[in-house]
Amino acid sequence: MTTALRTDRYELTMIEAALASGRAKRRCRFEVFARRLPAGRRFGVVAGTGRLMDAVADFRFDGATVEWLAREGVVNPATLEKLHDTTFSGSIEGYAEGELFFPNSPVLSVTGTFAEAVALETLALSVLNHDSAIAGAAARMVAAADGRPLSEMGSRRTHEEAAIASARAAHIAGFGATSNLAAGEQWGVPTMGTAAHSFTLLHDSEEEAFRAQVAALGPGTTLLVDTYDVERGVETAVRVAGPDLGAVRLDSGDLPQLVRQVRAQLDSLGATNTRITVTNDLDEYTIAALRGTPVDAFGVGTALVTGSGAPTANFVYKLVAVEEGDGSWRPVAKASSGKASRGAAKRGRRLIGADGVARAELVIVDETHDGIPDGPADRDELRDAGASIRDLTVAYVTNGEMDARYRGADGVRLARAHHAAAVGELPADALRLSAGEPALPTVFQ
Repeated sequence: MTTALRTDRYELTMIEAALASGRAKRRCRFEVFARRLPAGRRFGVVAGTGRLMDAVADFRFDGATVEWLAREGVVNPATLEKLHDTTFSGSIEGYAEGELFFPNSPVLSVTGTFAEAVALETLALSVLNHDSAIAGAAARMVAAADGRPLSEMGSRRTHEEAAIASARAAHIAGFGATSNLAAGEQWGVPTMGTAAHSFTLLHDSEEEAFRAQVAALGPGTTLLVDTYDVERGVETAVRVAGPDLGAVRLDSGDLPQLVRQVRAQLDSLGATNTRITVTNDLDEYTIAALRGTPVDAFGVGTALVTGSGAPTANFVYKLVAVEEGDGSWRPVAKASSGKASRGAAKRGRRLIGADGVARAELVIVDETHDGIPDGPADRDELRDAGASIRDLTVAYVTNGEMDARYRGADGVRLARAHHAAAVGELPADALRLSAGEPALPTVFQ
């Protein structure tokens, strides 16, 4: 299905006006960046790039789309004729999916004619703002969990398509599994799930429900023990499944106190290897409050799929350079108060200290043309000091040819591994939940 209508009307009216002025085919460079991180966040996580590449591949004004635009009178017939069956022939580069970003990081760059590049604005922002917001929240939860596994369980708290994208983004940021089967089928995210309270209520007793679940799924299953009385539920669970019961799940109550009581009870019943999973409207703060308690795993729903207080990554999509008649490139920038942008092509690099800890976000600016310079003048000096510079930018599309490595389930696995490595470079205090300045300063060079 074409994605061409997943855009704002003014993208097409701008194309119509640019065709009239003779500028629609002028080569341009647009960049995606965030002027600032969401309040309280010290870093962001790039997510959604693989989904965006799928959407770009399907971005085509086919016959049915053109017919609808004609009926609605969105643009004139001459514009529709130009749009009909055109595909993106430009180039897209950006931060590898799973990478961290900071204020003014050039997260994505789109180079092509004005018409084809501006048409992607709404689509790029809708995908990247949503998925990066979810990944940013997920990364904070992963940090708060101190290595204990987390599962995404928020499908019933968001739009059905957003649920799939959220599971994908959370997995990239370190969540181990999702309850959403479509995310497993489309993106290779491991799936999990056992039973809800309704299953217990369906049966005439809690014991009958537990026996039915164990008979179907084996003693390694997870039994939900708080439908009625937790203490009685734990006793019944161990009696039915035996000491090899896989796990019990708690979805209510004063969790810090309750999990200690349940752990003591399980141990007293001989179920010393039975794990405790908690859910109950968790966010990064409630997860952090469970540090030092015998929780083995977390299931997170609403807070995760809504960005845990930051539902957008604050990305904007701005024109930064235009090609002149002689083939040179001229920087352009918005000067509005509070919304000024910086013109010229840019590329992101990260300064890594000799100890392997990131020191700064380097944004390399090329004010003369669309090419990218080799790097900062002090590169050799930095190496002599034991520091290094890591290039953050990869090519997704080159002259209309898309790199398939970053798409599908393989792209998700690649992004997940890349994210883990990038987080491993952060200074330790960057993972604390207390608000502060961005973990790395952004330095323009």
